[in-house]
Amino acid sequence: MEKPSLIEVWLVEDNDAYRRGLSRALKSVDGLVCGRQFSSAESLFTALREKHLPDLILLDVQLPGIDGISAIAEIRLQSPDLKTLILTAFDDDEKIFRAVCAGASGYLLKSSDRATIAAAVNEAVEGGAPMTPSVARKVLDHFAATKPAAERETYSLTEREKEILRLMADGFIKKEIAVQLEISAHTVNTHIRNIYEKLHVNTNTGAVAKALREDLI
Repeated sequence: MEKPSLIEVWLVEDNDAYRRGLSRALKSVDGLVCGRQFSSAESLFTALREKHLPDLILLDVQLPGIDGISAIAEIRLQSPDLKTLILTAFDDDEKIFRAVCAGASGYLLKSSDRATIAAAVNEAVEGGAPMTPSVARKVLDHFAATKPAAERETYSLTEREKEILRLMADGFIKKEIAVQLEISAHTVNTHIRNIYEKLHVNTNTGAVAKALREDLI
């Protein structure tokens, strides 16, 4: 019987003790493997030039040299489809919104337990946008402010696309959206690609953030 494929995570964290502890914790979770570890964004960039890439990068914000949020742009430039999940001690608004706008797949606090971090890795790889609840509340509160109706752009979103955006905003991943709407996962993927194109974004978090900010859903 063929073994199920493992989700490979690379960890970028300059605190040696935390990095080693989290690596051990991730390796103990069924279905996950912490393939490589780095203490700086610069060393990660070098590794990204190699042929083998992970499924997701867990990225600290406060790093020596290039910070984690600034690093997301370079990661996306080298590997556009690679998921990045911010894992940090900082929950201030500026860092959260910079990360979301840069294209992070999610934003977790280091106070999260290991099981929560492992679940978030799986969710992000599946296309979700995991966030620590307090962070998610900040994002929703920020983007709840809307433009006057006369200034709003509709982006020609269909009712089905808006319905999918609403489910994305509620935290549903692609498979769950397909079940909710009784359509195939392939059809959901097609709708999401169309949403990205119409909204001029590249990630779930970017699409949801823009939809909330501009009162599209």
